Amino acid sequence: MRTLIRRFDGLLRAAHGIFEYCEDEDCLLRLRLTVASHPLQLSPQVVAVGEPVLELHLWNEHIPTLPLAGPDLIWATQVRRMLIHSLRSLARQMEHDPRLAEVRALGGVTVLLSPDRPSGMRLMERLGFTVMPFHSPLGRFGEFWENFYTWCLMWTFNAVSLRRRQLIRLRRAEIWMSADEFLRRYGDGSQRKGD
Repeated sequence: MRTLIRRFDGLLRAAHGIFEYCEDEDCLLRLRLTVASHPLQLSPQVVAVGEPVLELHLWNEHIPTLPLAGPDLIWATQVRRMLIHSLRSLARQMEHDPRLAEVRALGGVTVLLSPDRPSGMRLMERLGFTVMPFHSPLGRFGEFWENFYTWCLMWTFNAVSLRRRQLIRLRRAEIWMSADEFLRRYGDGSQRKGD
């Protein structure tokens, strides 16, 4: 069953245009170029509907396996280091990849952040992301199926992570940061083309 889910996930990634931007085993992110489906209030600017954005997707195969007892300080430190490494690597990619030159914001939807997990929300805010509630355009019905698919991915790639997560209690949040702020925080300091 896990092999089937891995294959289906690969097909879905290809169909949605999700791609890897580096070969590094420590990279936790894949990318998807798309457009904003709703306005994003990212102080001091607003990204309008239809403007280009870069969705961040977890590279499930690269996420360190959780210890059987659950997340501990060693695991959390490793994941944080890998995430920051991934963000810096992405900033370098953005500074040199013409496909990403027009991107106005970076972010996406995740079940890893929710009101009952304030430490994760605080981490993303410290990293510069704005955390906001998610409302599926397909309503609760659509959100259930998105959560079911996410639950299957968690079971496939890191089953220990399901110990404290029930399918019916999964909640989603959005994280976003403007491209300019992202490059200021994680880039090498060079100006974006066109700025």
